Amino acid sequence: MEYKDTLQLPKTNFPMRANLPQKEPEILRYWEEIGLEAYITEERQNSPRKVLHDGPPYANGNIHVGTALNKILKDFIVKYWTMKGHRSPYKPGWDTHGLPIEHRVTAELGDRKKTMDKMQIRKACKEYAQKYVDIQREEFKRLGVRGRWSEPYLTFLPAYEARVYETFRELVKNGNVYRSKKVVHWCHSCETALAEAEIEYAEDISDSVYVKFPLEGADNTYIIIWTTTPWTLPANLAIAVHPDFDYAYVDIEGETWVLAEKLVDPLMKKIKMSHYRVLRTVKGAQLEKNRARHPFIDRSSLIVLADYVDLETGSGCVHTAPGHGEDDYLTGLKYGLEIYSPVNGEGKFTKEVKEYEGQFIFSTNAAIIQRMKESGHLIWAEKYKHPYPHCWRCKKPVLFRATEQWFIRVDGNNLREKALDQIERVHWVPDWGKNRIQAMVKDRPDWCISRQRVWGIPIPAFFCQSCGNTVMTEETLSHLIPLVEREGTDIWFEQPPEKLLPAGFRCPHCGGKDLKKEEDIMDVWIDSGSSFESVMASDPELGFPADLYLEGSDQHRGWFQSSLFLSVAKRGIAPFKEVITHGFIRDGKGIKMSKSIGNVILPQEIYAKYGAEILRLWVATADYRNDINLSMDIVLQQVDVYKKIRNTIRFLLGNLSDFNPETDAVPYSQLSSFDRWALSRLSGLNEAVTESYNAFEFYKGIQTINKFVITDLSSVYLDILKDRLYVEGKESHSRKSSQTVLMEILKTLTLLLAPILTFTSEEVYQFFPVSARQKKTIQAEPWPILHPEWKGNQIVSSGFTLDQKWIKLLEIREKANISLEAVRAAGTIGHSLDASLTITVKETALYKLLQEESTFLSDFFIVSECETILDENANSPVDISVRPADGEKCQRCWKYDRKVGEDPAHPDICPRCAEIVKQRG
Repeated sequence: MEYKDTLQLPKTNFPMRANLPQKEPEILRYWEEIGLEAYITEERQNSPRKVLHDGPPYANGNIHVGTALNKILKDFIVKYWTMKGHRSPYKPGWDTHGLPIEHRVTAELGDRKKTMDKMQIRKACKEYAQKYVDIQREEFKRLGVRGRWSEPYLTFLPAYEARVYETFRELVKNGNVYRSKKVVHWCHSCETALAEAEIEYAEDISDSVYVKFPLEGADNTYIIIWTTTPWTLPANLAIAVHPDFDYAYVDIEGETWVLAEKLVDPLMKKIKMSHYRVLRTVKGAQLEKNRARHPFIDRSSLIVLADYVDLETGSGCVHTAPGHGEDDYLTGLKYGLEIYSPVNGEGKFTKEVKEYEGQFIFSTNAAIIQRMKESGHLIWAEKYKHPYPHCWRCKKPVLFRATEQWFIRVDGNNLREKALDQIERVHWVPDWGKNRIQAMVKDRPDWCISRQRVWGIPIPAFFCQSCGNTVMTEETLSHLIPLVEREGTDIWFEQPPEKLLPAGFRCPHCGGKDLKKEEDIMDVWIDSGSSFESVMASDPELGFPADLYLEGSDQHRGWFQSSLFLSVAKRGIAPFKEVITHGFIRDGKGIKMSKSIGNVILPQEIYAKYGAEILRLWVATADYRNDINLSMDIVLQQVDVYKKIRNTIRFLLGNLSDFNPETDAVPYSQLSSFDRWALSRLSGLNEAVTESYNAFEFYKGIQTINKFVITDLSSVYLDILKDRLYVEGKESHSRKSSQTVLMEILKTLTLLLAPILTFTSEEVYQFFPVSARQKKTIQAEPWPILHPEWKGNQIVSSGFTLDQKWIKLLEIREKANISLEAVRAAGTIGHSLDASLTITVKETALYKLLQEESTFLSDFFIVSECETILDENANSPVDISVRPADGEKCQRCWKYDRKVGEDPAHPDICPRCAEIVKQRG
């Protein structure tokens, strides 16, 4: 007889090899077949609502690991909330307007652009955006992200644009919107103004110069300025000093230089000047209203006072060009100076600076420095490394430039104050996010919202050709909104003003009828920042405010802030109850990913080779609140983690192939003590993972699951159960007891993994017994409930709780394994079943615990025989001795037994196995 045929070895069609790149598309097709999103909506139609609002990625190019991280994290949360019994519809969206798309389109058009009008360019931009919406949608779906993919929100849709105007109308009505000539960040490459949120600082090397300006009315006397932007010197109109600083008149080789007293010595050391003498000092306030001659232009510069002057570096005398700096601009207004900016949108000097007309400003630094050197006004020039503002789109240095722009007044109608109040009412994760956005909101200037481009939502203003005033009112917007809702903002470019204004409309300032349309478009942060109104408040299924916003930490200055200001302006409260931020992706060494370095890893590469499940597992194992490292080595580590989980699940399925939960399950009260311990561990797992997921700490949850799989299951419970599962009678109580627990472990483990390993959990779910598979998808199953009776805190014997009992016994098992390994290493035994254990204990209570499990101890230690002895005089609390087991080896269970062969019908197996074989017939 082949005794292996009498064993209950694991049987399952669940494959050991996952083949995720092939299997995942099959599961995606299954979800399409069952109409997953509609099915989930129906299943949760009467559940309490909990909504995560999707911040729109930009519809430009394929997704990268950063966007993959973001969408996967959101998917974890939405699926977890759904399983926890919430109605959590997820409506994805895309940011479809803006400069990057317009740039890419115009680059592709090449010379054809010159023959195209604005509407043709807008049409090309829209087609481009739609193309990448479609591409990214399929890529996000490939990651296993569930959502309303057939009806996303797109910022170029007419209904969306109309809601943007509704939000904007509230700002106009409250007097928050105005037009002014101001100094703004200007990108010469993109040829448009930029808001604070569109600026990023990077290290830059500039030309630093110290320059002499001759003081008027004082022979041979010069005030010394320092600047890192020599190109702005043609626009110099003033020199700022601090009213309270001491300024020294310094004699240097027959000249008198004026600069801050505390910076005299550092400057002399820099220029290697050893012979100098301070003649006298005055307070900066005494220098006010004096004048100095420009070093190479025939005009004077006014000496003004400013508190922002510091003594960190330079000369304490600040070159001031009101048209090219924020502080300079404000100082210029204070002193009535011209806001002079002789630079055009391309970053080239205009005819106002004839000598450099048409030249790119940054390229003129060398010529300006050389000119001052030749005229004797240059004291010192050097390279200076410092943080400098760059355009976050094209990454090129920006300039400050005075132009007519539209702004939102952040202090108007107490908007800033209201926003700060709402920040206090929101829960921020990590908690430092609150301080960060508070500081940004407190310090931010008025919001520059106009852009000199084509692809975007137009600023709905008109200019009266009779009186020159701007016209944009609640009335004009209320008339425009329904037109836009029907036809989109293309109507602004297609129709004349009279078609966009109420019938018979006249300029409210002068009664004129000749009105011209504004050509600027809105900052795209108004587009996306209005999504609370255009998406959430406009859809009863979603509602306002959202429970959660989740984006990268750069969005404190971007989407979080624009959404906050606009929502407070429109609805009086923040659009979110909670905000979570994640870090950025770096390579395995912590270096920022860059195409030039060659360390970029694409999500498409990962899911094509290893499966999206591995990418999802990587996201789950990372503490996303910080920057996250990614390399192929890290990917392979996740592959190993995945294999362990999958193999454990396969083992569970294999040992449940003949188990029917409806007819075979053993009541909790009749389970063995060891099986009840396993349920206690499972209950602890459920509680810990649920707590981690509630806190959005998925990495803690997956760590807990992984530890449970490796330690509690593979190393202990499943290892010990093998004899019971394989060898015991198929219908034996002990086997059914363990199978009952295995079924609970399988269900709970799969459900806990479902938000993370979305493909694998669905695959496993299809292998559940029919009675345990009540839904079309595991995503519609309820979260595993906590059974209070499973907790191992009840007293079971000798004053020990269930958990305490098995902790004690598992400690002895660890010692036994060490002893067994030593004997195995010596060659005395091969397998642990070759051994017999003798356990001597000193304490009566511990002895009683062992005695309670006397019939189970050999299985527990995976040996053939186990004897326990109480010796109150023993030297140590527990002593373990190992010797070869007596008797013969049973050819069915592999245990040694003195009674092997007693049954003549089965001469090579033990009596237990002989009885089981007979029962099988």
